[in-house]
Amino acid sequence: MLNCATATRVFVAVAPVDLRAGFNQLFALTRSVLQQDPLSGHWFVFSNRQRNRVKLLFWDGSGLWVCAKRLEKGRFSWPRAEESCAQLRSEELLALLTGLEVKAKTGWYRR
Repeated sequence: MLNCATATRVFVAVAPVDLRAGFNQLFALTRSVLQQDPLSGHWFVFSNRQRNRVKLLFWDGSGLWVCAKRLEKGRFSWPRAEESCAQLRSEELLALLTGLEVKAKTGWYRR
């Protein structure tokens, strides 16, 4: 089970990517597409075109982690954004990875 601290930011690539990518290509995509530092300790999430596979890249202080999940049925509910990158809270990421739909509610007030 992944455990994401509340201070950890989660960046999601809105556009699909080729998930045959390994550490180096995901590292480069984090810099070019998400425009973030892969060694920051934040989490970076990528999906394929069918939205049935996800890869997560993060730095733990001593090395890079790449975690993958493949759905046997269905698709991940993917966030939409005007830019190439969306940002989620850690609980939204865990909901997305467990198969729940993650959408912003209109008229919802957050303190």
